[in-house]
Amino acid sequence: MNKYELAVVLSAKLEDEERAAAIEKVQGYITRFGGTVTNVDEWGKKKLAYEIQKMKEAFYYFIQFESDSVCPNEVEAHVRIMEPVIRYLVVKQEA
Repeated sequence: MNKYELAVVLSAKLEDEERAAAIEKVQGYITRFGGTVTNVDEWGKKKLAYEIQKMKEAFYYFIQFESDSVCPNEVEAHVRIMEPVIRYLVVKQEA
């Protein structure tokens, strides 16, 4: 099992329930493809480095999980098409 970290940037226009539902959905994708979520770190609303889709702020989430090498690709494929997600990145953590 490898350790990974998924950074997710969600639209600032979302309500609290919509953000919670989006993060639950992402965690669901991780568990569906054989991963185990170990930690979810919510950074809250932060200013973006540059404007994306006419937004200057967004909500940042960092999700640590453990899985085999197939899971991150599947999770990326599903997160890519989620409406509230404006940016995402999966990185493998070094041991």
